[in-house]
Amino acid sequence: QVQLVESGGGLVEPGGSLRLSCAASGISLSFQPMGWYRQAPGKQRELVASITARGRTDYVDAVKGRFTITRDYFKNTVNLQMNSLNAEDTAVYYCTVSGTTYWGQGTQVTVSS
Repeated sequence: QVQLVESGGGLVEPGGSLRLSCAASGISLSFQPMGWYRQAPGKQRELVASITARGRTDYVDAVKGRFTITRDYFKNTVNLQMNSLNAEDTAVYYCTVSGTTYWGQGTQVTVSS
């Protein structure tokens, strides 16, 4: 049974940083295409960062230069380092194996002073 679990969310002040982690069981993430999505209240879920099986990364314009998606092959996780956070980054963040029905339950990120 495949399970994805996000962690690392929380409350942070504007300009701060958080590191989200997506841990997997039942599947190796080493060569899976992965995505981090977010959904803010009243908005549609959007893809913010992705990494291909070969490690190519891509980001939505709003987070370019601030977010970084990486893999940890030893821990079987995919991580999202988020820097220079602002209020517009407030959302529930989800990880997914791209193109599948495998999604985590989400982790809340709130950016507020």
